Amino acid sequence: MASEICPDNVGKQVWPELLGAAAEVAVETIRRENPNVKVIIIDEGTSTITVILCDTVRVWVERGIVVMVPAVG
Repeated sequence: MASEICPDNVGKQVWPELLGAAAEVAVETIRRENPNVKVIIIDEGTSTITVILCDTVRVWVERGIVVMVPAVG
């Protein structure tokens, strides 16, 4: 999990309850619950490089709905 990947992070690191939520609701929730991270919305199917960013949460969405559990890293 995120705590194993980024053990020095403070605050909440995983948001399973946001799976299926609207993207903007997810972003607001993550920012409120952990203001130490940046939140990025990424459309499902978008090519990205695999880099662990311990200060970032990627929110994967399809048609504005969260399709993967958001987590730090």
